[in-house]
Amino acid sequence: MMLRKETTNPGACHMAWFLIISSVIVLWVASLCKILHGSYSPPKGTFLNNLKDGGSVNKRNVLLVVAHPDDESMFFTPTINYLTMRGHNIHILCLSIGDADGKGITRKEELYQASAILKVPHQQVKVLDHPDLQDGFGKVWDHNILAMIIEEEINSYGIDLIITFDNYGVSGHCNHRDVHYGVMKLLHASSQRKIEAWELVSTNVFRKYSGPVDIWLSSLYPMQCSHELLHCLLNEQPRKSFRAMAQHSSQWVWFRKLFVGFSSYTYVNTLRKMK
Repeated sequence: MMLRKETTNPGACHMAWFLIISSVIVLWVASLCKILHGSYSPPKGTFLNNLKDGGSVNKRNVLLVVAHPDDESMFFTPTINYLTMRGHNIHILCLSIGDADGKGITRKEELYQASAILKVPHQQVKVLDHPDLQDGFGKVWDHNILAMIIEEEINSYGIDLIITFDNYGVSGHCNHRDVHYGVMKLLHASSQRKIEAWELVSTNVFRKYSGPVDIWLSSLYPMQCSHELLHCLLNEQPRKSFRAMAQHSSQWVWFRKLFVGFSSYTYVNTLRKMK
């Protein structure tokens, strides 16, 4: 008895792959068009939409706390653009000069240049070179020192809201995570319990590199929670993200160009209230 040998149709396989790739490209382009043409509608309830008695928006003094120069451009531009376009007053506190490769002084100046693109005034950007807060994997940052430095910044500039990394820090970098725990240390101190703080939600690898497609996935997440605890912020000016990151010329190598292009953090930020 002869067994019939099954064969696959190469043409059918090629067609299946063509349809999959075409669908991904169409979804990517459609998502990007939604962003660029402003026709995307975010979930109800907007971030920092508190109104004064006269109906005008209550402007906030916001402190963005990051670990390295370029963190603000790689991860937080949707948030920065959202806040600046609504007139909120933003300060950036960068807790190291990013000197792991000996380019700290250059990177510090690059941060000032990027902040200018992002419409954050030079005098509202502070970059530290603290001996106990040096850039690098395996460099443990003291959470007490971080809390003290952040508290000084709050008191100096009348800060009433903090934005920073969550406990994974997007990339898992230990410095990012320490910044988060430094803010948490501050929030649990009795003198600063009234300070409002929000963390950038880290996503899985699939979402992280889904580019503008993640605007749809991110919009579903806040629907599961109260709008008082979670907000999805669309980047209304994604081109500015590329321009800002390009100012970090010492870091603007091919794989970071790919990251900015494919990273969902270029197009949308999900902020969660810290407790």
